[in-house]
Amino acid sequence: MRLLLDVNVWVALFDDAHIFSEQANQLIETRGIRIATCPLVENRVIRVMNSPSYGRRGAVGIRRVRDRLREACSALDHEFWPDDVSLRDDDRVDFDRVHGHQQISNVYLLALAIAHHGCLATFDRAIPLSAVRGATARNLRNI
Repeated sequence: MRLLLDVNVWVALFDDAHIFSEQANQLIETRGIRIATCPLVENRVIRVMNSPSYGRRGAVGIRRVRDRLREACSALDHEFWPDDVSLRDDDRVDFDRVHGHQQISNVYLLALAIAHHGCLATFDRAIPLSAVRGATARNLRNI
C-alpha cells in the first residue's frame, strides 16, 4: 500500500536534529516502500521549514527544501496525488467525530489516502479513524 507521508514525517526526514528523524529514516529505508505526496503536504513542508522560528537555526531556505523534496520523490517509488477530496463531502468525513481545528488537515489527508487506496503515515496519534468514513487501521500508520 502506498504511504502518504504527513508533513511531520518529511520534516523529520530533512532535519537530522528532529526528535523523530531516526524513525522517519527507518521508514523511508524500508524495502519496497511506496510513497505519495500531495499539494497540501508539499506546500506545508516548505512553509514549516522556512518559518523564521524553525529550529535553532531558523529558516532552511525555500528553494533548498523544494529541491530536497524533488530529489527524494525522484529517488523513491513516488506518486503525486492531486488534492481531489473535499471536506464538504459528507460521504467522506463525519464532522461529529472531529474534535477541533487541529485535526482538520490530518483528517483531510486520511480521507485523501483512502480515496487513493493508500495509507497516511504520521507521528500524530490523535487522528480519529472514525472521522473518516471507510477508514480502518490499515489506512493509518503511526510511526
